[in-house]
Amino acid sequence: MNLIKILYICTHNRCRSILAEAITKHYAADKILVASAGSVPADFVHPLTLASLHRHGIPIAGLHSKSWDELHGFAPDFVITVCDNAAAEPCPLWFGDAIVVHWGLSDPSELAADKLACLIAFDIIVATLKKRVMLIQDSILANIDLAGMEVVLRNLAEEF
Repeated sequence: MNLIKILYICTHNRCRSILAEAITKHYAADKILVASAGSVPADFVHPLTLASLHRHGIPIAGLHSKSWDELHGFAPDFVITVCDNAAAEPCPLWFGDAIVVHWGLSDPSELAADKLACLIAFDIIVATLKKRVMLIQDSILANIDLAGMEVVLRNLAEEF
């Protein structure tokens, strides 16, 4: 399989989808073209998202919260929703034939009042996404086609 395109969606595109984008770029940029966006983007990336990525040695340059309307030309193979609100929203028509998969991930920034719990929650999300991205990359290297990749992506939602 050639380079695949993944678009991560979360309503505000300030935490989970940004984490997923950055982790995918860091670990699989040679196999996956990736972007993230939201239906109602925030004006900023959550500071704890950036701090968490930095703490894990993952580059943060260029990360910003953006609307899915800014990505008309992206044409993803897969759209992965990472929050429950985004999973319930109707996707724009320009997603076309993209396969939509839902990975429900808890919002670690909701625990900001408890700094230690928040840091642990971010670390869990980073570890989960890293495992998933590495398994996607392994599947690409095994030449799994798009239909097989859909199965892989759906199974990853259940495994981690």
